[in-house]
Amino acid sequence: MRMTDRTIELDCGKLTPAFPQRLAAGLAPLTSLFRGFRNRMEINTLHDLSDAQLRDIGLSRADLTSAFLASTFFEDPSEHLTRSARNRWRLSLFRSYEQ
Repeated sequence: MRMTDRTIELDCGKLTPAFPQRLAAGLAPLTSLFRGFRNRMEINTLHDLSDAQLRDIGLSRADLTSAFLASTFFEDPSEHLTRSARNRWRLSLFRSYEQ
């Protein structure tokens, strides 16, 4: 019998996750929900800013309202605001190149 004929199959590919990894995976939905709630509260404070201050960060009052209307309670409205600010910035760059 040759050495290549005798192989031992080791099940090394299936590692069980350690307790901290399982705990982190189990708490991920809860932390996501908490982050969305915290971001929602921070967006509420943006209503206190003036229109000029909102314009400085690339937002408008309509963006704030549409972020809340476009997202459900369990979704994070900050993603919508980020997209709005980036789109407004790109549009301003495009307009500056046209001139």
